[in-house]
Amino acid sequence: MENFHCYYEYIKADGAKLFTVICAPNKVGKFPVTIYRTPYCDYEKDVSDEQSVENWLKDHQGRLKAGYVSIYQNCRGTGKSTGDCIPYVNERKDGLLLLDWIRKQPFYNGEIYLSGGSYCCTVNYSCAPFADDIKGAVFQIQDCNFHRHYFLNGFLQMGGRYNWYVDMYKKNLNIKKSFSSDLLKTLPLKDVMNKALGEESDSFNSKLMHPDINDEYWQTHPYARPYSTDVPKTTKFPVLFMTGMYDFYVGGMLSMWEELSEEVRSKSAFIIHPYAHRIAGKDTFYDFPDSDVNEVFPDVVGKWFAYVRGLSKAPVETGKITYYNMFGDGWRTDDFKAETPITFTLGNGERSYDYDPLSPASFKGGLSHNFGGTDWQDKPNQRDDIITVYTDKFKEDTFIKGKMKAKLKVKSNCDDTCFYMRISLCKAEGDWGLRDDITKISNFTDHYKKNSEITVDFTFDPIAFTVKKGEKLRIDISSSCFPNFSLHTNQKAHYALADNPVIAHNTVILSDSELTVFTKREN
Repeated sequence: MENFHCYYEYIKADGAKLFTVICAPNKVGKFPVTIYRTPYCDYEKDVSDEQSVENWLKDHQGRLKAGYVSIYQNCRGTGKSTGDCIPYVNERKDGLLLLDWIRKQPFYNGEIYLSGGSYCCTVNYSCAPFADDIKGAVFQIQDCNFHRHYFLNGFLQMGGRYNWYVDMYKKNLNIKKSFSSDLLKTLPLKDVMNKALGEESDSFNSKLMHPDINDEYWQTHPYARPYSTDVPKTTKFPVLFMTGMYDFYVGGMLSMWEELSEEVRSKSAFIIHPYAHRIAGKDTFYDFPDSDVNEVFPDVVGKWFAYVRGLSKAPVETGKITYYNMFGDGWRTDDFKAETPITFTLGNGERSYDYDPLSPASFKGGLSHNFGGTDWQDKPNQRDDIITVYTDKFKEDTFIKGKMKAKLKVKSNCDDTCFYMRISLCKAEGDWGLRDDITKISNFTDHYKKNSEITVDFTFDPIAFTVKKGEKLRIDISSSCFPNFSLHTNQKAHYALADNPVIAHNTVILSDSELTVFTKREN
């Protein structure tokens, strides 16, 4: 370790002091810089400043040996940094301050490289549009569009926001908090954070009040991080995206990929493993063979930066998506799209159920719209307000990828209500959750006439899996998935203000409803 010079500073930032570790080669010169900012550093409070430096040096010798200066910082109000941690609120000014500080240091050579996963990635997005000295990045398990973090078709994705936000809020103050999922039945929902935190949280509630992506709020309000939304469109350097098939952010990250310019995308790459919100490793419910990113693509971040700097070839093919075909042949590399549709009618006649907002249905796994990944599903038709149907058995092994779609012909005795769909793969071991979606009648018409038929559409996040000969798909239809999504009160009202729930009698006309999957015939 004598070849490296490591020290710490407390950088002043608008009334706070940000604990920052700097590790550099122990020689005079200028070097490329990598940055890692994190709020997940509670352990730092229990060790000395010097020990924190020692730990960072021990964990990042590889980066230092490769000739980088490695900079590590505790986000405001976390670990050793002072101030209040209000999720997202201060990351832009704190991140830009750190970048400006780096540019004044004698070791700075004009090259900065960004990496991080989840919130440790979003702190990078907060500094967009990126300056010209940002030369490359590895963006992992995080979407840049803040609206997509919170809402799906007008429903708050509670399983992805609530507990995480409550935990993060003013972390170092140790205020009394409640993580009870029962609070998510609070009506009106605008009061939920007051009950969970014992005080109002304007940064959360302001977003709660703006479920429409077209609301001006998402283009202008600082809490909505409008500067982050255009990250892919304004990025000029090669990016390696990494996520999981069941990551909360997989759909948004694939949208980011499509929004890159053709020139940047041709120099960039994407890796999608078959698990949930993790950079590497495996989930416990199913152990897909040869699927751990750390084993299949060792030191992928370091190798990506070396590729960007022109020192080696890229660790994966550029201009393409490298993804895992679940229950199939493992890793593939292509455009992750399929064009040949296979459509299934969902049955005969119609089926009805009563949806009571105060007694919502639940399903295992957050899939790709909430945390928790996937799981083997409960038995079919487990409640009176869940309709379970199946496709016919597949006559041959079929590789399905891209976005599945569905249409439901429905009717209700209420002015507005919602419908939820979950798709699973039926295997010998059980039914494996794949994708879900939720929507409401008012997304398709402003003037619904009670008990009239209407078609509502569903689009599921892209996925890749193989259905073996003799297997089939399971489709669950309901009007709730608690606590993953906010409850619909069956009233035509703002979801966060509605406080007068009624029971809806909902009907699905199965003979006029369908699921479409897409496959690509092999040559």
